[in-house]
Amino acid sequence: MAITLEEAKKNVQDDLQMGVIDEFQKSNYILEHIPFDDAVSPTGGGATPAYTYTRLKTQPTAQFREINKEYTPQEVTKESHTVEIKVFGGAYEIDRVIANMGGIVSEVELQQSQKIKAAQALFNDTFINGDSATDSKCFDGIDKALTGSSTEYNTENAIDLSTSELVTANYQYFLDMLDEFLGGLDGKPSFIAGNNKLISKLRACARRASMYQTTLDSWGNQVESYAGIPFVDMKTKPGTNDEVVPIAVDGTTSLYVARLAMDGLHAVSFAGVSPVQTWLPDYSTAGAVKKGEVEMNAAIALKASKAAGVFRKIKVK
Repeated sequence: MAITLEEAKKNVQDDLQMGVIDEFQKSNYILEHIPFDDAVSPTGGGATPAYTYTRLKTQPTAQFREINKEYTPQEVTKESHTVEIKVFGGAYEIDRVIANMGGIVSEVELQQSQKIKAAQALFNDTFINGDSATDSKCFDGIDKALTGSSTEYNTENAIDLSTSELVTANYQYFLDMLDEFLGGLDGKPSFIAGNNKLISKLRACARRASMYQTTLDSWGNQVESYAGIPFVDMKTKPGTNDEVVPIAVDGTTSLYVARLAMDGLHAVSFAGVSPVQTWLPDYSTAGAVKKGEVEMNAAIALKASKAAGVFRKIKVK
C-alpha cells in the first residue's frame, strides 16, 4: 500500500506522534512528498527487512506493420533489485531534577526537535550519498544508482555559473542544457535538488529567463521553482556544516532530479507501522536520568531508471 507521511499521520492516535510526523514534514520537501510502500513484513527471528522490486531499464516501442506481416517483437528490459529498510534516529537523556523544576516540557521539545532536525539531515544525506557497500547500516542513495546510467548528464565539460557576469553570459546555454537533461527523463520530475550555492545559481538563471516562480506550501514555506519544478536545497549533513551535495575543489557540483511516484522513485517502510516513531522520557519509574528517542525506518527504491537523473559539472564558485 502506498502512503505518505501525511496519510500515515491519520492512522496515529497520539497527538505527540502526530506532531513529530509534522516536524519531519514541515521543512523537508522530499519527506513531505515521497510516497512510502509500507509492504515489508519481516518474519522469523532476525529476518532481513528486505524489499525486492523490478527496475525497468528500457522503454517499450510501437510500430506500423504491413498487411500479412508481423510486428518485430520487442520487450522492455528489466532487472531485479533488493533494498533493505534501515533504522535511524537519535536519543537524548534528561535528568528528573529538571522535570521537578517544571522545565521538562520545553526541554523535551527542544531535544526532540533537534533530534528530528538531525534525522532529517541524515535522511537527506543518505537519500543522495548513501552507499551500503561503504556503510552497511545505511540504505543506498540515488547518486549510486545514477552513476554510469543513461540519465547521468554532462560528465565531461563544466558549464560556468560561478559569477554574476558568467550567469548572464551562460544562463541561456545552461537552461538549454537543463531542458535537454530533463527531456531525457520518463516524465516531469518532482524536484530539482542541490546545495545552497547551486540553488542560488538556478534562481538567478530562472529569473533572467522569466521562468522563476514562487508559491507557498501547506506549512507556509516559500517554494521556488523553474518551469513548475520546485527547487530543493539538500542543506548540510547532520552535526556538520558540510553540504549534502558537495562542491568539488574545482568549484563544480551536481544537480539531482527525480519523479516521486510508486512507478518512479519512492520510499519503503514496514507494514502497519508508522515510518516515524518517538518515545518520551518516562519519569514514573525509578532512575535519575531518563531517555527519549526519535526514530525513522526507511529505504528508497528506484523503479524506473529514467525516473531520476543527475546533471554533473556545474561550476558554482
